[in-house]
Amino acid sequence: MNEKTDILFGFHSVYEALRAKKRMVYQLLMSKKRSPGRTEKIEALARERNIPIQGVDPERLDKMTHFANHQGMVAQTSFFPVKKASEVLGRISESPSPCFILILENIEDPHNLGALIRTALCAGVDCVLIPKDRSVGPSSTVSRSSAGAMEHADIYMITNTASILRALKENGVWISGLDADGDRSVFDADLTGNIALVIGGEHKGIRPLVKKECDFLLSIPNKGTINSLNASVAGGIAMFEALRQRQ
Repeated sequence: MNEKTDILFGFHSVYEALRAKKRMVYQLLMSKKRSPGRTEKIEALARERNIPIQGVDPERLDKMTHFANHQGMVAQTSFFPVKKASEVLGRISESPSPCFILILENIEDPHNLGALIRTALCAGVDCVLIPKDRSVGPSSTVSRSSAGAMEHADIYMITNTASILRALKENGVWISGLDADGDRSVFDADLTGNIALVIGGEHKGIRPLVKKECDFLLSIPNKGTINSLNASVAGGIAMFEALRQRQ
């Protein structure tokens, strides 16, 4: 492996990358001690694309993945293809149906990011925007945390969240920020039409400059003694409320 290639490991990440066809897959490394049966789908997809399959000792896979749970398979691939933020505006104008955009503000935990991306795909989100700095990006760990769902997502990297929010509003998109102190329940908000949902980071939530650009600040009702939810859980509630309304 070299700095120009990425590695994916584990059944779901490798399988979904082969299905999605967003990455170049250069070769598959499979443990010589792998159990027969489960890997047949992956091997069949690899053969369809003429991707070399090499049997290796499991110790080699351990070293390549720093002893992660690789499930006996590693794929050498290109890096996940992210898109430019400017492309989002073109997508809005070309889409025949209202857009649903997810903007993730400084999510630092790859497991939260993976869970949010998987939920976004299930809830009908069209595209996911992630800051280039101060945030975890689409990595092999995120792919694995999403059970491979990341491989199918349209992910856009942004350099200035407040600036892209202004541009979205100029193009007819309503911006809703998810905030514990929001003055309106997410269940009372109108989440139809062209919308962008902003979810803040695990520690500080949505930054003040970004919060100022939101048209609405929405909260999730909470009757417990703990006054906040995990970012991926809160995001999941809001995204599926939007899906319910949009259906």
